[in-house]
Amino acid sequence: MQGFINLNKPLGWTSHDCVARVRRLLHTSRVGHGGTLDPAASGVLPIAVGKATRLLQFLPQDKAYRATIQLGITTTTDDLEGEILTSQPATDLSLEQIVPRLKQFQGKIVQIPPKYSAIQVGGKRLYDLARAGEEVDVPERTVEVYKIEILDWQAGDFPKLEVAIACGAGTYIRAIARDLGAALGTGGTLAALTRTRSSGFEIAASLSLDELATQIEQGTFEPIPPAKALQHLPSVNLSEPVARKWCLGQKIPYPEVPVTMTNDTCLRVEDEGDRFLGIGRLVQTDDVCLLAPQIVFVPS
Repeated sequence: MQGFINLNKPLGWTSHDCVARVRRLLHTSRVGHGGTLDPAASGVLPIAVGKATRLLQFLPQDKAYRATIQLGITTTTDDLEGEILTSQPATDLSLEQIVPRLKQFQGKIVQIPPKYSAIQVGGKRLYDLARAGEEVDVPERTVEVYKIEILDWQAGDFPKLEVAIACGAGTYIRAIARDLGAALGTGGTLAALTRTRSSGFEIAASLSLDELATQIEQGTFEPIPPAKALQHLPSVNLSEPVARKWCLGQKIPYPEVPVTMTNDTCLRVEDEGDRFLGIGRLVQTDDVCLLAPQIVFVPS
């Protein structure tokens, strides 16, 4: 079996927990995931099965979240899982004060990831260093936030702001919650998080672990085919003799490269019957363009 699962990760589970569960359900060890999701978050967790684990790197990188930010509180982990550092009511805070502040968190922004995160510094995970009590300068990173939309506002001593966030890979929503609170002078932390889109998969079409188990038991489960998950990539269809050469690892001549493609562009390679063969990479030399095999994925 090979392909993808659009899994709806439950609260309290790590991404590794989900992979382990899928391995047991499908009786296979070759299972991986794309885009780690914190235990305190739920939502879309792309799962790859079989040879599809090699294709995780080619999935779209965009993500979307529904987040609840609680203002007036700061914590060690930048979410409610951590110890409270400061707690001061923000009763007078209004939505009108927040709207202009949100603009500074859209576009390409510089973030300092939470101290409790999976980023490695000196070969060690930040959360391991934080738990050991070690003080580390967390390196900042540039990320991109495409859009922030306000969904709900609950005033009170510790107001809650619910937002929808569309962003690129590597964006920490906890950091946005923390930094928004700092910009408002009230402090802020993440109260709840659901990932609604990841790697091209939408939460509306996701499966819970229980639903997956039921489908497997009933014999109705079918993984998402690699070709469908990789629809965002440009494609090329190869005739039978040429396809055979390519699958054997040979570079083959490619027609003139369209202006939308460049050297090192990855393509979805299929045969004349639209059977997915793998991922190819364009190699441009002075006088010729070649389609080189990147990953050969020939069905058994």
